[in-house]
Amino acid sequence: MSDFFDRASELETEFREQALARHFQQLQSSGYSHCEDCGEAIPAARRAAIPSCTRCVQCQQQAED
Repeated sequence: MSDFFDRASELETEFREQALARHFQQLQSSGYSHCEDCGEAIPAARRAAIPSCTRCVQCQQQAED
């Protein structure tokens, strides 16, 4: 039974590492300058006001609704 849990833990770790790698690769290719949902440029004023934003105003509003 412990083999089952060990394998599940290994798969979870592998999945997490792959997800993080994809996320960081996406950030490197597009940065925070473009919306993660629609791909449009995030206005400089929004990025200055909220440096960690990853969506344009319109997509953020839709995500919050």
